[in-house]
Amino acid sequence: MNVWGAIAGGFVGTLVLTTALRTASELGLTRMDLPFLLGTAFSADRVHAKALGYLLHFIAGQVFALIYFAVFTAIHRSGFALGALFGLLHGIFAGTALVNVLLPVCHPRMGTPLTAADSHPLLEPPGFLMFNYGRRTPVVSIVAHIAYGAIVGGFISLAS
Repeated sequence: MNVWGAIAGGFVGTLVLTTALRTASELGLTRMDLPFLLGTAFSADRVHAKALGYLLHFIAGQVFALIYFAVFTAIHRSGFALGALFGLLHGIFAGTALVNVLLPVCHPRMGTPLTAADSHPLLEPPGFLMFNYGRRTPVVSIVAHIAYGAIVGGFISLAS
């Protein structure tokens, strides 16, 4: 185990996660666009928001990979299966606390259940497990996060 495995795994895992989410959106399985959600927190311009969102999503992928690495180092275990379990937990956390509770509180362009009728938010709040973006969104998101975790865990276990 070394940090370079985490960095490489974080890059490849985020590439797979982001591609899976984008593909699911294009296939009509979900209306979720995570880079757009992230980018619009900083820019009202839709094109700039999307580009910035992809950058922020890749940075977040690296940060989460380093968190995985820290936990794997602390417990002296890593691997594809353990990474997949971490990915499952990561996906559940992302869909329940991160984008359902924390993001609407700090996102200036996202509506909340308490948004006034005369306000004009740019984005619909995701809701619990992001169900507001489609019934299949939770499954798509969790499967993509499991893949991310398996890749990060696998890369870390293979790095020496």
